[in-house]
Amino acid sequence: MCLCFSSRIVRAQEIEARTYSNAPIGINFLSAGIAQAKSGTYTLTSEVMSLTHIFDAGGQSGKITLVLPYSQLSGSTSIGGSTVNASTEGLSDPLIKAAINLYGAPALSLDQFKNYQQDLIVGVSMTASVPWGKYSDSQIINVGANRWFIQPGIGASKAIGSWRFELAGAGIFYTSNTDFMGGNSLSQNPVYSTQTHAIYYFQNTAWLSVDATYFTGGQSYLNGSPISGNQENWRFGGTLSYPINRHNSIRLSASTGAYSRTNNSYDLIGISWQYRFGGGL
Repeated sequence: MCLCFSSRIVRAQEIEARTYSNAPIGINFLSAGIAQAKSGTYTLTSEVMSLTHIFDAGGQSGKITLVLPYSQLSGSTSIGGSTVNASTEGLSDPLIKAAINLYGAPALSLDQFKNYQQDLIVGVSMTASVPWGKYSDSQIINVGANRWFIQPGIGASKAIGSWRFELAGAGIFYTSNTDFMGGNSLSQNPVYSTQTHAIYYFQNTAWLSVDATYFTGGQSYLNGSPISGNQENWRFGGTLSYPINRHNSIRLSASTGAYSRTNNSYDLIGISWQYRFGGGL
């Protein structure tokens, strides 16, 4: 039951290109978009707003991002001969993301950045989920998880001509949900993942990425007893970012599950608008 399709699984399988990239200090990115994920009879639609700020992290560039999602979930499944319906909507758990480059991405002003040429970038990241989303202990599936997770990561980006090749790894570590279905304790082992991206930059600053991710782990327990095996999934996807003008751009993304040992794969499509401001822009 705990591996039914939900917003928690979607976030654990995110494919995000350009986590370890460089940008001018002081620049901000305000984004708003909508994404829809489908798995079997379940559909999860999320409206998401985010704000990213680029800062100087000891001479290298860093960024911090706040993500606020609102979701609608519907669908049904059969468990033990009984049909379980899910229909809920509300605030999903907000995310706080931070990434700091350690090498190859110097902190530069907007004017200095015009002459910057990327070679190799190495960085680290940390994501935390805050359990503020809507949650009911009488429902198996919710848009909020009623538990924290943290996700430390490390990655590198290598420039070759107009291409950027990225490789990153991360682990997701969960606290327990001690109010699952009337006071039960739901816990989960860490999920470990790796992802890779091949990104092509066009002359008008548009970019296109082809993405893949693999993750494993995440065995679940109810009151200390195992109720699922380890996950093992592959996903592939792509992203297109196209500039409208100096401040605005549109981003399209899609991904699909290529292999899932635990039958929790899904298809995802999304579109978002991004507004860039600050830093002398």
